[in-house]
Amino acid sequence: MRRNIFPLVLILLFFIMLIKPRETFTGASEGLLLWFQIVLPTLLPFIIITNLLVHTNTMFYFAKFLSPVISPLFHTSPNGTFAVVTGFLCGYPMGAKVTADLIRSEKITHSEGAYLLSFCNNTSPVFIMNYAVIKSLGRDELILPSIAILFLSPILCSFVFRRFYFGRKKVKTYVSGISDNHIQFDFQILDDTIMNGFETITKVGGYIILFSVLITLAQEVPFQSVVWKLILLPSLEVTNGISMIVKNHVSFSVVFILVMGLTSFGGICSVAQTQCMIQGTGLRIVPYSIEKLITAVVTSFLAFIYIQFGLHGF
Repeated sequence: MRRNIFPLVLILLFFIMLIKPRETFTGASEGLLLWFQIVLPTLLPFIIITNLLVHTNTMFYFAKFLSPVISPLFHTSPNGTFAVVTGFLCGYPMGAKVTADLIRSEKITHSEGAYLLSFCNNTSPVFIMNYAVIKSLGRDELILPSIAILFLSPILCSFVFRRFYFGRKKVKTYVSGISDNHIQFDFQILDDTIMNGFETITKVGGYIILFSVLITLAQEVPFQSVVWKLILLPSLEVTNGISMIVKNHVSFSVVFILVMGLTSFGGICSVAQTQCMIQGTGLRIVPYSIEKLITAVVTSFLAFIYIQFGLHGF
């Protein structure tokens, strides 16, 4: 059944794009500008530097200095601490990419990689502060609470997810590449990491442009329900989705809860980007998607609790 539906959907999308050339052009232009002006300069430097850290084994220092704090909290191996740091600080899809790179280079096991992917592929603090809170919500006083909520929810969920992946077993890790005696650098490595960075950021850009077109076309659907406008349509892509939620005439409390939930989930576009990053590693996208939805629900609940007890004047 699914095999027959997918070609029909593609053919239908093709003819819709032909019928709606202006909307297609507008969506593609907005997606291209978003990628070129924000995603490219923000993400590309981090992709290159994390590639260098992994492939020159310089991530040894992350394992040495951060694992005494991070490993006991998240039950990760020393090498896994690097994925935790990048996943919480660098934004989508860096957590997925670093986790996949660590699996490919045999610095962590597949089971640890699946566990890391379940909670450490998140929205960056810069995006939360600048776009989600300051630009979209327009409430500077919500910066710290929003970051705390969006960081706390995956941390809490990690305690549940680890039981699924490890039970009571100790995390097993490979030991290759964690010694500072193996740190190496040459310009061929630099060239390879730069090319890998451009390949990665180009794929991310392709997904952003495609989903921007889909959102623009989906906005033309007649008889849009509240669920469609507030949940289904915004869930396609987080940046455009937050903007759509804010523009709807609902209470600020509802807007805050929905924005926090969507920011935590990252949108279907980020799921597609994650699938692109983990190809060839054996990691599965369906469990990851379920785990992100669970985390989004927990985030929305924490946002609701904050509204009820932590903030006045909504």
